[in-house]
Amino acid sequence: MSRNHLLTATLLTTLAALVATLVPAAAHARPIEGYASYAPQSTCSPKAKPGTVYLGRWLVRHYGGGFGSISRRCSDSTSEHQEGRAFDWRLDAANARDRARAARFLERIRRTDHGGNTDAWARRMGVMYVIWNDRMYSAWDGFRPEPYLSSSCRTKKRCSKTLRHRDHLHVSLSRRGGWGNTSWYDGRLRR
Repeated sequence: MSRNHLLTATLLTTLAALVATLVPAAAHARPIEGYASYAPQSTCSPKAKPGTVYLGRWLVRHYGGGFGSISRRCSDSTSEHQEGRAFDWRLDAANARDRARAARFLERIRRTDHGGNTDAWARRMGVMYVIWNDRMYSAWDGFRPEPYLSSSCRTKKRCSKTLRHRDHLHVSLSRRGGWGNTSWYDGRLRR
């Protein structure tokens, strides 16, 4: 092998190793998912789904805050908690550090990836919507913040911190996200 061929082979091998360490294979193994459509709770199946549990633990481990509830007893109301695919991340909107945690998370999941895909992590995670501090960020609206007031409240003033999502950040996942069957979970969840 000539010196130029050897140098080229070495350079290509080094470059391939560098790319493999900088770009996790799982993140690009499958094409990115589209935006999750609204799929409200339709059955009573409150056992926490594996993707929901993994995401909740990942949030607390990477950003801090507290691990809140996933499952709720079934009732007449509609909630993805009753299908085990919603997570309440305990944060306090009155606390600057918690507001910064939420802002970092929302910025990260809404970031455009190297392929030009907007809201890349949110789509790969299967995030259907997020509610935090009187705002809702829904996939069907491109995760643009919209004012939020619970249907249980007449006015913001007469609404509790919990219903205003000021003592937790709520994440609802698509069914595929709840089960951990979207691309973000590849290589993360043990099957």
